[in-house]
Amino acid sequence: MKMPAEWEPHEATWLSWPKNLLTFPKEVLPQVEEVYLQIIEALYRKEKVHLLVDDEKTKTKVQKLLEENSISKNVHLHEIVTGDVWFRDYGPIFVKNSQMKMTKWLYNAYGGKYDDLLVDNGVVDKIAPIIDMEIYRPEIMLEGGSIEVNGAGSLITTEQCLLNENRNKQLNRQQIEKYLQDYLGVNNIVWLGSGIVGDDTDGHIDDMVRFASEKTVLAVIEGNKKDENYKPLMDNLRMLKSAKDQDGQLFDVRTLPMPAPLKTKYGRLPASYANFYIANGVVLLPVFADKKDDLAISIMEEVFPSRKIVPINCTSLVHGFGGIHCVTQQQPK
Repeated sequence: MKMPAEWEPHEATWLSWPKNLLTFPKEVLPQVEEVYLQIIEALYRKEKVHLLVDDEKTKTKVQKLLEENSISKNVHLHEIVTGDVWFRDYGPIFVKNSQMKMTKWLYNAYGGKYDDLLVDNGVVDKIAPIIDMEIYRPEIMLEGGSIEVNGAGSLITTEQCLLNENRNKQLNRQQIEKYLQDYLGVNNIVWLGSGIVGDDTDGHIDDMVRFASEKTVLAVIEGNKKDENYKPLMDNLRMLKSAKDQDGQLFDVRTLPMPAPLKTKYGRLPASYANFYIANGVVLLPVFADKKDDLAISIMEEVFPSRKIVPINCTSLVHGFGGIHCVTQQQPK
């Protein structure tokens, strides 16, 4: 049993329609809805899209928006109430042996930070009737954005998140590793340090380090030595360059830039080019109307030569402290 890599063929992508006004104030929400339409537009020709909506009224609204954008197939709307859009973190993580199965991990809204999101701990059981699969239940806290796998046995994560006392304080590093090995089929775990500034998830890996292939790893770096992200990202890069893969070999480590700081009255936002999503035939890349967007696009084109790179302006989406990878979850074939 293993968790397939994100670039392996997809049956579908899962999403939850945005609506939480605490996450996206009403002046931002329409822009986030437009981001969702662009995500669906980039996906629906090559794979199914399963989209959760709260109620019949929302379903009717979304269907109209899809029709207006000539999106006419492969999008399946399901009336399931959710607290927020971060499906990567509370939805099922799919694993495969001879058959596809779901793992349902516990979700406590990032260490109990958001009471209104606790409802999302029940989403996997609500979607279970839609896809008839066996469910494995590890019964420990784990968000999908906190782990990154290459499908060949290696997993990258951070100490800041998985060893945080607000997740599984009863477990030590070795015990957590055993859960990852048993339920995700990995045998090589690389631990990095801390995440980027503004990330309310306590250091999710998908904001800073991503696999592009079994051997290739993309890591974001900050070029400005005075920026508060400079040191933690350089520390992680050094650790990554000395880390070994499942075969005992060094990874091919490449770098992505960081966009200029995006700030609101709530503080700095966790904008990162690393929060991309690999789907059938495409890679959805968050961009930010930043002068480094073009560099990030060109790097991604080099790393993913067989996929179309689809830049999507995510300035509004990151207002909610997340990106494209955070709101998507792949269902492999």
